[in-house]
Amino acid sequence: MGRVSAIDIDQAAAVLRAGGLVALPTETVYGLGANAEDPAAVSRIFQVKGRPASHPLIVHIAGAEQLDAWVKDVPEAARLLAGHFWPGPLTLVLRRGARVPLEATGGLETVAVRVPDHPLALALLEAFGGGITAPSANRFGSVSPTTADDVRAELGDAVDFVLDGGRCEVGVESTIVDVTGDTPAILRPGGVAREDLEAVLGHPLTVPATSGVRVPGQHPSHYAPRARVVLVEPEKVIAEAENAASLGHRVGVFLPAAFAGAPVKAHAVVEVPASMAAHARGLYASLRELDQKGCDVIVASLPTEEGLGLAIANRLRRAAGPRNTA
Repeated sequence: MGRVSAIDIDQAAAVLRAGGLVALPTETVYGLGANAEDPAAVSRIFQVKGRPASHPLIVHIAGAEQLDAWVKDVPEAARLLAGHFWPGPLTLVLRRGARVPLEATGGLETVAVRVPDHPLALALLEAFGGGITAPSANRFGSVSPTTADDVRAELGDAVDFVLDGGRCEVGVESTIVDVTGDTPAILRPGGVAREDLEAVLGHPLTVPATSGVRVPGQHPSHYAPRARVVLVEPEKVIAEAENAASLGHRVGVFLPAAFAGAPVKAHAVVEVPASMAAHARGLYASLRELDQKGCDVIVASLPTEEGLGLAIANRLRRAAGPRNTA
C-alpha cells in the first residue's frame, strides 16, 4: 500500500463509522467519502463541497456481488457491464434500494453505484464493511483532485482523514450509464470508452445532451479552474492565445500534440500528449498548474471524440461553461 498502512485503513474506517469524512484515492479522482447509510454524514459532504442537495452522489461498494444489497430490479445489461468493467471507472444508475438514503440520491428513486479499481479504496471498503458515498473531494464545480495534496489544498481541515494513494491513474471521473430504461444510455462520458461499452452490449449507445435522470457532472459549469477557459479549433489555439496575451491577459495554453514545440507567446504552455490516456491522466493537474501560475485565461482545443477523447472533450466543455468558444 505504499505510504498507507493497515493502521491508516483501520483509522479511516473508524472515521467513517463515527460519521466523519474521509478523502480516498480511486483510479479516477480522489473522493470525499462518507458512510452511505448515514444521512447526517452524507449531508455533511454537501456542506463541505458547497454542493446543491439535489445533485446525486455515487455509492461505492466493494464488489459486484454486493449490488443486490444496494439496489433493486437489476437488469441483465447491468450485470453484464458490471461483470466486464468492475472494478473500474464505470458507474451504473439503477433503482434505489432501501439501504440508500434519499440524501445520497438528491431525492431521486435512482442511485449511482460503482466498484472502484484502486487497492486503497477497496481495502477501505472491505475494512469499513459498507458502502461509501464519494463525490470528488473538491469544492463544487471546481477542478477535481488527482492527488492527496490537491485535496488538502482545497478542503483542508474540513476532511477528517486523508488516505494518500499517490496520483490517480485514469485522471477523469467514471463513465455513468443509466440502465433503468429499455436501452442503456451514457449520462456522463468517463474512464470507460463508449466503444468498449458498445462492444460488450452489442449495440450503439447514445450520449443524450439532457436526461430526466440527474447524475454527477451535469451542471453547465463544472470541473472548472479559476481561469476562464476558451475553446477553439486546434489550428487556432496559438493565434487565440497570442491575441489574448496582446490584450493583457496572463494566458495559459493547452498546445495540441500536432503543434508540439511550436513557439507561443503566452504566460504558460502545457503540451497535450498524443495519447488520450495520458491526456486524461494529466488534464486536471494541468488545469490546476495553470491556475497556480496565475493564468486568467486558458486556451484549449477539443480532442477527437473517440475513446477517452469523448470524456476529455466533455470535461473541457464543462470547464469552459456555457460560453465556451472564442
